[in-house]
Amino acid sequence: MALNNFLFAQCVCYFLAFLFSFVAVVPLSENGHDFRGRCLLFTEGMWLSDNLTVRERARFTVQEWGPPAACRFSLLASLLSLLLAAAHAWRTLFFLCKGHEGSFFYAFLNLLVSAFVVFLVFIASTIVSVGFTMWCDTITEKGTVPHSCEELQAIDLKLNVNNSAFYDQFAITQVHFPTPDWPLKALVGCGWPGDSCHIWEPSGSAGHRVGPEVLC
Repeated sequence: MALNNFLFAQCVCYFLAFLFSFVAVVPLSENGHDFRGRCLLFTEGMWLSDNLTVRERARFTVQEWGPPAACRFSLLASLLSLLLAAAHAWRTLFFLCKGHEGSFFYAFLNLLVSAFVVFLVFIASTIVSVGFTMWCDTITEKGTVPHSCEELQAIDLKLNVNNSAFYDQFAITQVHFPTPDWPLKALVGCGWPGDSCHIWEPSGSAGHRVGPEVLC
């Protein structure tokens, strides 16, 4: 029963990782399509007046679009997390129903894979957070424009792109990256479902193994 409960918890964890990864992949893909392959992150620009004799901000001009690699990396990190979460969820569910005795090697392998995904998600979350903040600071001129970053998505910036949903897309994207599913799995999981691991408890100055191998 304890084994089944643990496998079920793993399955739920992987399902949540899959769900949040999907939530990130969709808006990132839509934003890339709306901006015609241009990367919004880290974009530099300024507001210019249509009439140079009038001190009025009327048109936003992009000086340099953000590096495409920034958006591609974030999308690829989400896709990788999505695929691995789906594979782990299916494997966990399979072994929950059938049962399996694995080895320490698979547990160690899973730990490395999970840690790698944690690293990618951390880098991607930093890129998205910092890059989108720089974009919002640019189009609002750090708050001097009488519109918030969210309000400006309802205004045609005349950049030959569809900017009608950029704020919502990246707000949804950032829901995925802070989630603890992969870090939690890397720290908690004994690895792949059915992999064997050992539980240790302190006993005086040394530890001893409790019983035989415990299946994860």
